[in-house]
Amino acid sequence: MNSALNTGIDSQSEFAIEEHRVALDNTKDARIRYLKAGSGPALLLVHGLLGYSFSWRFCIPALAQHATVYAIDLLGTGFSDRPAKLNYSFKASAQRLLQFMDSTGLASCDLLGTSHGGAVAMLAASLAPDRFRKLILVDPVNPWSAHGKRLTAFLSNPLIAPLFSNLTPHVGSVHEFYHRRMFGDPRRIPPDSLEGYRKPMRIPGSYEYALSVARSWNDDLKELESALPRIANIPTLLTWGSKDTAVDPTSAERLKKYFRDCRLVMFEGVGHLPYEEAPDEFNRAVTEFLVPKSR
Repeated sequence: MNSALNTGIDSQSEFAIEEHRVALDNTKDARIRYLKAGSGPALLLVHGLLGYSFSWRFCIPALAQHATVYAIDLLGTGFSDRPAKLNYSFKASAQRLLQFMDSTGLASCDLLGTSHGGAVAMLAASLAPDRFRKLILVDPVNPWSAHGKRLTAFLSNPLIAPLFSNLTPHVGSVHEFYHRRMFGDPRRIPPDSLEGYRKPMRIPGSYEYALSVARSWNDDLKELESALPRIANIPTLLTWGSKDTAVDPTSAERLKKYFRDCRLVMFEGVGHLPYEEAPDEFNRAVTEFLVPKSR
């Protein structure tokens, strides 16, 4: 259906935003909710750990001028289903990304992933490199950033995880604190941002999803590192905020060395969410990479 419901995108946008749900063949009780807009080559957007398709509200109208944009809510997040006891490792999420492509008839696409979604995107590309024309990685989780490793180890502790789950009804102020830290300049936080991210977190199972991802985090990073040689030939754009406190910006150069054709764009003074904090600059960098100017 055509709708701007729960998208965060202005209903007066030039392009109609279609909201869909699709079932994955091999996963019981698993329907993925996604947004679709524009026309042209397919571009698949993959959000970060506690994000969802809302993350791309400032990008879809710009990118839909050049591509058919698919913005998904990964299982366990956003307004997608939350199957109990599902495997949420990086690789399992990557496999479901490929299943989503199969279910929606996408033989190939350009792939954009941010943060945790960047790691998932890299693993998906390693599983089926011929299906991806180009990669755009936005502050992607990677083996050379120490940020998050200790926290995920702490949260995955079997003694700590139940306590965290019991506290989740009271973590609003904590969520606000960490949300502010995602920005290089808190004055650039969009007015709708915090509440937009909070909406789906009220759905039961949301925090359990994050804890499930944390359980295999460090092992997943080792698997990601071993997978990188398989995607070395995919043209890649790396973008980063120089003030990212979630994924260390200095890890960008280490990651870049694994790609034969890779450009790095560093957004000065910007934090972990450049598509929110500096959307015009971000959209320009992505568009110039996807649609090079003819000489």
